[in-house]
Amino acid sequence: MCDLVFEYCLRYGRSMRKTPKQLAEKPTPLELRDPRGDAVADVLGASLIRHALYNPLEARAPWGLRIPRRNRASFYLVAHGSARLEVEGARAHVLSSGEVGFVPHGTAHTLRDSADSESLPVCDGPYSLSGAPRRIGGRGAATGIVAGFFELSDGRGPVLLQGVPPLVVLSASDPASGPWISAAVQFILAESASPRPASNIVLQRLADVLFVLALRSTVGDGQCRRGAIAAVADPRVYETLSLMHARVADPWTVDMLARRVGMSRSGFAARFTELVGESPLQYLARWRIARAAELLRDTTEKVETIAGRVGYESVPAFSRAFKRWQGTGPAAFRREPFAHTDRQGCTVTDH
Repeated sequence: MCDLVFEYCLRYGRSMRKTPKQLAEKPTPLELRDPRGDAVADVLGASLIRHALYNPLEARAPWGLRIPRRNRASFYLVAHGSARLEVEGARAHVLSSGEVGFVPHGTAHTLRDSADSESLPVCDGPYSLSGAPRRIGGRGAATGIVAGFFELSDGRGPVLLQGVPPLVVLSASDPASGPWISAAVQFILAESASPRPASNIVLQRLADVLFVLALRSTVGDGQCRRGAIAAVADPRVYETLSLMHARVADPWTVDMLARRVGMSRSGFAARFTELVGESPLQYLARWRIARAAELLRDTTEKVETIAGRVGYESVPAFSRAFKRWQGTGPAAFRREPFAHTDRQGCTVTDH
């Protein structure tokens, strides 16, 4: 019996054993998260083409800043004191210490210490290496503000923001996201007060976190009932959005999408349109052009290649669709890089 066992091991053991080289040739795959598989993250990545932070503001009453309509989503974090934020189309809100006010649509707004204070127009100043606070106002009560913005790639604003109210306030008292808001705010304030190497990157990433928390809050408290962000609360509609974002070039039909999420064609189409504000195929057409605009802006790929990547079989069909949604052809869009023009017509002045 021992001889038989020995012969079996000798004959088959060699074929069962793996050498280090063989093991190295067959590594275990670790699945990557698809960056396009989350519709909200995908829209933000394509639509918010630039974000920036201002040097901290130190304002003493009386003070006031008047910001014109801009193609950006702005935010204001009150470090200490309070600030009255007045946005067209929304009720004024007095931001307390630790609260953040978002103006997601670039609506004209005013920030000041009280409703009686004069407000002066402001614009973007030059870049500063010092990071020293910008002091404004008189000699009264002090308010510290950390402000910044996200530039939008489309003058109409991304579909994601449709239905979001003109003013969104983040507070640590939020029942759903309060702890996360508080943590992000404290991190931003600490990093702003004592800048360290790569502080700008840290602050920009934290601003991204605040933006996502602001969008989530509009769904959680029922402020946003229509638009792509509202669809996050509906598992089937959101699954559909993620499918279209992850596989934007696929020849989707309403029937195909309905089957993928287990709904009837009519029920699915009605639900999607109700929540998102447009039909599934209209949303897909819009998003294909948004993705194409991102590729034209950020890559040197040929127009023909980009057309194929977003689901168009011919360049003429793609060019017609692109011009219909963007107002200009793909070649002209690529030749005209985004230009920031907010510096014209206003100044920042102490008072």
